[in-house]
Amino acid sequence: MTTLTSPHDLLAAVPFLIGYHPTNSLVVIALREEAVGMAMRIDFPEDLEAGQLDELADHLIAERADGALIVAYLPEEVIDSQYLLEPLREAIELRNLSVRECLEVRSGRWRSVLCEDLTCCPKSGNLLPEYNTSRITAEQVANGKPLPYVGIEQLRESIAPVDGDAELRALIDLVPEIDYESGEHLKDQRAGALAFNDLVEIFTREGICLDKVLIALVLVRLRDLQVRDYAMGVTDGENIDGLWAMWRWLLRIAPSEYVAPVASLFSAICYERGDGALAAKSLDRALVDDPRYPLAKLLRRVYSAGWPPESFANMRRDLHPKVCAALFSE
Repeated sequence: MTTLTSPHDLLAAVPFLIGYHPTNSLVVIALREEAVGMAMRIDFPEDLEAGQLDELADHLIAERADGALIVAYLPEEVIDSQYLLEPLREAIELRNLSVRECLEVRSGRWRSVLCEDLTCCPKSGNLLPEYNTSRITAEQVANGKPLPYVGIEQLRESIAPVDGDAELRALIDLVPEIDYESGEHLKDQRAGALAFNDLVEIFTREGICLDKVLIALVLVRLRDLQVRDYAMGVTDGENIDGLWAMWRWLLRIAPSEYVAPVASLFSAICYERGDGALAAKSLDRALVDDPRYPLAKLLRRVYSAGWPPESFANMRRDLHPKVCAALFSE
């Protein structure tokens, strides 16, 4: 995202950074040499214990940030947010990071906590700027970024399952599971990876795939770790937006018992693109489908630890050649 130069820029940027227009939320954004990094959002708390303050501040360290921006979207019943914002600012500054801006948003108005000029930031606040006319909105849309959802419920609905497809389910039931004891499993894994390539090619060209036999084969083979890891490694900086759209579509049509791999891979792409809220909600779908799914549980720990999004690209560069060699070297 472009450099933020004003409170208006910051207020317009937050919905793009977390994927929706927040309410009753505390948002902390990492800055690195003025470049905007990962945004962290939590429900606006009644209180934050020292450990929670440290966790938020340590996320900034994990992002290799040198500064932070804070935006507090206050519930109506909160009269004074300083009981929360002052300790948070102190926890950040104790790590030799500067808080560049700290805004309160309430009832359609905003004010800077750091600004002492009442002509600039009166106690009653300033009217929120028009979101649709913002420079940030124009730039993000021009760069192909979708408009943020109105709220968290709309975001959840964007990955909710569509009505069950009986034909697809029947075709899935016809795909045999891989027999790892037969000695022929590599052939099935390779066929699964090639089927995934075909799905990507069709979706990239047409924006959808109507070949339910192919979809069924891919969904079944994604339960295999080698095929799943191959699919994860196909992502790169040039195709990530197209694959984001494909994984979201596949997540919505995947029947139960086949959701966890798709939801986990979609979540990883969301996180890499900076869509933290959508990444988290996708993991929720994965863990509802399979509460013990290892990749989903691993990603949850990765997100909680504050890994920088670019770490996924580094992981793929290391892992994908090894997966390809295992699948196609013979």
